Amino acid sequence: MTNGVKYDSDKPDFTLLPYDSLVEVAKVLQYGADKYPESDNWKRVDDALNRYKKANLRHSLQSVYEDIDSESGLYHLAHAVCCDLFALHFILERKKK
Repeated sequence: MTNGVKYDSDKPDFTLLPYDSLVEVAKVLQYGADKYPESDNWKRVDDALNRYKKANLRHSLQSVYEDIDSESGLYHLAHAVCCDLFALHFILERKKK
């Protein structure tokens, strides 16, 4: 019997992502989904790319002084990662056009 074949050597290995950090990012995403009227509300923000870059900077800088965001009770750096993911989404969408 021969071994099966799977052509996936050129695919990203998502097991390289740090699970515990991703859980914190998912908590921020859930917080936003609960706070705003629709879970993908972030896609409809005016001037989104610039605003998420600015929000990332605010959370990143605040993380120098404190780990936890006082409003959400979640990590500032997890908020910053979400902002980066959103900003990257808009950059990739712009590239597709």
